[in-house]
Parts: sequence; C-alpha cells; structure tokens
Amino acid sequence: MTIKIGNAPCSWGVEFAQDPRNPAWKTVLKECAEAGYKGIELGPVGFMPEDPAELGDALAEHDLELIGGVVFRAYHDPDAWDDVLDATHRTAKALKAHGAQHLVLIDSISPRRAPTAGRVSEAEQMDAAEWAAYRGRIAESARIGAEEYGLTVGIHAHAAGFMDFEPELERLLDEVAENILKICFDTGHHSYAGFDPVAFMKKHINRISYMHFKDIDPKVKADVISNRTGFYDACGQGIFCKLGQGDVDFPAVRQVLLDAGFEGWCTVEQDCDPNLDVTPMEDSRFNREYLQSIGF
Repeated sequence: MTIKIGNAPCSWGVEFAQDPRNPAWKTVLKECAEAGYKGIELGPVGFMPEDPAELGDALAEHDLELIGGVVFRAYHDPDAWDDVLDATHRTAKALKAHGAQHLVLIDSISPRRAPTAGRVSEAEQMDAAEWAAYRGRIAESARIGAEEYGLTVGIHAHAAGFMDFEPELERLLDEVAENILKICFDTGHHSYAGFDPVAFMKKHINRISYMHFKDIDPKVKADVISNRTGFYDACGQGIFCKLGQGDVDFPAVRQVLLDAGFEGWCTVEQDCDPNLDVTPMEDSRFNREYLQSIGF
C-alpha cells in the first residue's frame, strides 16, 4: 500500500481566499511541512499565488508537493454558474501547472440546507427540474476538469450543501459517467450526515480516487442533532475534532484502503473556525502522529 498523507489550508481555517482572518499562505506551507506532511492542497483559488513560478519555488523550499484543489462553489445556484466556471478553470490551471492531479468539486453551503445539516429526514429536497440542472452543472465542471485539463475529478459530499447525504451522492454517481466523475471521499462529512463512512467505502471503493481524513466529535454531533443546531453553530461548537478522538473508525478505513490496494494521497482536513482559539500547527502534528500510530 503506497499511501501518502497530506494536509490542506482549511486545517488553518482557510475557507475563502479573501478572508482577512486567513494566515499568510507562506505560513501555512511552512507549518504544514514542519508538522510532518509532504503534500498540501491549493486551498481556495486565489489564496496561494496563481503565478506558477512563485508558488513552485515556495513548495520546493518546504519540500511539499501540490496534491489537488477544491472548487467550493454554489453549484446549487443557477445564478452562480459564471463563478463556478471561473473557479473550475482557475483551479484546474493551477493544478496542471504543478503536476497536481485531484480536482475536487463541492457544492457550497446553502441557506436552504444549513439549518438541517446532519438531519436527512428534515432537509429540503430539490424537485426534478432543479436536480437535473444541478446535476448538469456538476457534470460540466467535472467534464472540464477531466477532458480539458486531464485531471482526476472527484465529487465531495459536504454538510449543509445539496450534495450532503448518502442517497444524494449515490444518485449523482448513478447519473454522471465515472470516466469524468469519481469520488473524493470525506470520512467526517459522511459521519456528520448520519451515515457509516466505512460501509460506504466498502461499497464504492473502486470509484474513490482520493480521500479526505476528517473526524467528528460524537458528543457534539449528538447535541447538535438533538438540539436541531445549524451547520455554522455546530462548527463553532467544535464538531470537527482531531483524528482518532471522534467516531470515525480510522483503523477500519485503513483496512478498506489496504484490502483494495489503494494508492495515492489521503489528505487531513481538520476544519477549524478562525474565530475560536485554535492551534492548527499543533493539531496538524497531532493528526500526523495519530495516523502514523495506526500504520499510515
């Protein structure tokens, strides 16, 4: 099993490129390397330099490989299509410039879904026409990444978006061709959604091209589900915890990957709220050491 472990700027609280609370991009690279990782994701396009020479020199300085990048945009909103296309092309160009392979598509948080994150029975559903258009936008973004840039494109389910719960993810996988769309599987978001990440991995391992390692605090999850807490408040309560301290069975995750002969990158993502007292470098080092302790 040749698995490499990376990290991502979201572990430093970087979700949006222009957020004034973001740390400096060079700080993220430096701390990622010092915490023991050999690869990092791009983060939201525009956070790191789009000049290949500038970013390339910085990656080389810290002996880091660029793994992939995320298009975290409002696929659910037809009026946001120009923004989705812009992010798709810019992210794909940046990845191609550095030999990175993984383009990850995430439907961003929707005000219609944020209040019911983690509660599939209460979540608003799209009607047939809205779903068809939504699926089409995801498929076109995937086609661009796969066919125009030669990247491996994965859909990533995310709490509080319209691609959140397992039935939605499986419906999309049935309706979009595998040659343009694979799965970037996030263990934590699958758990937050109320489903078993290990069982899903066993069922769909042949379509999983890339992994995001995230853990979920079971007590916080139980509280937010019981209290019908929305996504943003759940994040503020620390639902995303350090690896090995939550309800994701990472030794079982490792075994599924091992049995399937999975090769490539698995990226740690401990999403953190920059408004809280967070210690991203220390948490990232802890997460790397935990993964080493179970054989990664």
